[in-house]
Amino acid sequence: MTLIRPASEAADAGGRGRRAATLRAAAVLALVALAAVIPLLGPSAALHGTGEAAAPGTGGTALLRTVLFAAPCVPVGELFVNRPADGLPGPTAVPPPRSRSPYAAAAGFLAALGLASMVATGNLVPHSPARIDMGGLYRTRDGSLALLEVNAFLLAGLCALSRHPRLQVLPLAAVVVAEALRTHPPTESGPLLGSGLTLAHLVCGALWAGGLLHTLRTLHRRRGTEAAAALLGRYARMAPALLAAVTATGVCSTLRRMPPETVLHQLTATAYGRTVLAKVVLVAGVALLALWARLRLRRAPDPLTACTPARAEVAGLAVVVMVSGLLTALPLPIRRS
Repeated sequence: MTLIRPASEAADAGGRGRRAATLRAAAVLALVALAAVIPLLGPSAALHGTGEAAAPGTGGTALLRTVLFAAPCVPVGELFVNRPADGLPGPTAVPPPRSRSPYAAAAGFLAALGLASMVATGNLVPHSPARIDMGGLYRTRDGSLALLEVNAFLLAGLCALSRHPRLQVLPLAAVVVAEALRTHPPTESGPLLGSGLTLAHLVCGALWAGGLLHTLRTLHRRRGTEAAAALLGRYARMAPALLAAVTATGVCSTLRRMPPETVLHQLTATAYGRTVLAKVVLVAGVALLALWARLRLRRAPDPLTACTPARAEVAGLAVVVMVSGLLTALPLPIRRS
């Protein structure tokens, strides 16, 4: 009997591990499906009954923007977490999780290339390569910014594969700056202020989502060690500041798009407002999950039980990124002076 019991316990542990792996795989597949469904079907749902017309290829644009926004989160999160992780207590021989930065850079490169091809055809979906005027991209502001993003992702991928992956921060910064400038053309009132708000919003969002994702990946390697709880605690101390910055910059950007006296009307009457409202609800839900994880980290006998709401928080942040990609493809609300 004493020999059989450990074997049965090992079998039970193996079964639990397989079930957990199956659940994680199912969750990833569900997020991948959402990543396609929200950008592709979201425009028609958001525009329904508003009287607004969608631009051609809105669904494809939203999908590519979603990938473009998600791609920097992975390397930014790795760079953000790995350095603090180097000084954690406990054994230092535990290797960090395998970097996903090259794959993220490849995805970002393909998304940026697709968006550049659309800019080269007059912001239309190119139906044949002959209609793409890549040389014409150099003659327009949007085209130059699109080319900058393509080249920046290519350089970020090369840096990720090099001996100095921290150099990725330079091309990734170029991507974020280019996106902030693209969102606020010179014809807009106060474009530099708008670009500054978008820049801070994108950086803090990438640090929040990417940092939490890589923290959980690192915890999986260091589970059961003193360093695991210390790493999660370090991230938890930084997360409230990132949440506050994302919220403040998002609210300010929304008020610039929609004057305060029209916000309540436009939140339900325009596609842009409806999507902003959905994003606010999602961020509020993610904030509650972050609070739940923080309470577990402080009060639970095992601090690593905070990983359960933290994983849900990552999934919620992924949906927020998808909605953000959808938001950029919708017509802006008309601002009346």
